[in-house]
Amino acid sequence: MKNFVYSIPTKIFFGKGQIEKIGSEILKYGKKVLLVYGKGSIKSNGIYDKAVEILKAHEIEYFELGGVDPNPRTETVYKGAEICKENGIDLILAMGGGSTIDCAKAISLQSKYDGDFWTDFYIKGRRDLIKEVTPVASILTLAATGSEMNSNSVISKMDENMKVGFSYEGIKPVFSVEDPEYTYSVSKYQTCAGAIDIMSHLFEQYFSAEKDGFMQNRIIEGLLKTIIHFAPIAVENPKDYEARANIMWISSLALNELVTYGKQSTDWATHQIEHQLSAVYDITHGIGLGILTPAWMKYVLCEENIHRFVDYGKNIWNLSGSDWEIAEKSIEKTREFFTSLGCPASLSEINIDDSHFEEMAKNAVFRGPVGSMKKLTEKDILEIYKLAL
Repeated sequence: MKNFVYSIPTKIFFGKGQIEKIGSEILKYGKKVLLVYGKGSIKSNGIYDKAVEILKAHEIEYFELGGVDPNPRTETVYKGAEICKENGIDLILAMGGGSTIDCAKAISLQSKYDGDFWTDFYIKGRRDLIKEVTPVASILTLAATGSEMNSNSVISKMDENMKVGFSYEGIKPVFSVEDPEYTYSVSKYQTCAGAIDIMSHLFEQYFSAEKDGFMQNRIIEGLLKTIIHFAPIAVENPKDYEARANIMWISSLALNELVTYGKQSTDWATHQIEHQLSAVYDITHGIGLGILTPAWMKYVLCEENIHRFVDYGKNIWNLSGSDWEIAEKSIEKTREFFTSLGCPASLSEINIDDSHFEEMAKNAVFRGPVGSMKKLTEKDILEIYKLAL
């Protein structure tokens, strides 16, 4: 186990009615807030009205940036940063799912920077240029990305067909409200996509070149079993509180670094491959992952890493047989589970052909080969896209 520093500073207010805490928490940072949200669902389900009521009661001045896209755009980030600069915003409050929170994080970076966040941070990775950020907080309405409790942000630049992630400790939310009832209105399709996204985060940390990580992998297996148990329940009964609560909390635990502390490596190839898919076709991230993950598994499986697939097959799916039988069947069980939730089984099912595969494969490795379970080149990624057809 490698050395690590345990630090997960985001304060979580979990459960019913926890939105009441936002007023006193915001006042710790100032009295001017930028509200960032998506296409308006928070106005129809009452979250917006409740938040505004609390802000007014605490005499907190608020400004708004609505219309954040499911794959947040650079243009929205620039707009939000300008609002922050013009009005001296003290805290950015994202109300929505991962895309909204990711956008708020990028706004946080640009709001205190005179250069270009996209070029300098997301493309070049120049964390050394960051001197100050605006604090971010969130009210979560969709369990999927884990952005409510981590330092990651993914932004799209549509005119270049690029979707790129960036991580910086300073943009971890200072607090997040997680009320499972706020996810009751999430559609079956988005519940499916969210569950797959959560599972993919766990896979990326489970399937790696790591030779040790025994404890961490057992934690991951426990989380995987839990999401496999509760996801079908939430899809069929959206107002099942226990299902929604478990999925929401796993969303946070799956990607807040808890399960990787002490591990030597993680993978993240599938996410990088999917980012290019949703950059070009603007599809839901979790759906792209659901289609690509079994293809990635099939492509990377070999004698050197079969032990990890055997662990997965035995401990998650209770499979038996030879190592190769267990490994191959575990991949099929994964695909079957995804489709049982409502995920398409192939790219062709969502009308995606191979016309952009070469461009996407090239963009996926713009920083070099991806993955650790197997280092993937542009050629490898092209083959994975083809397997997913």
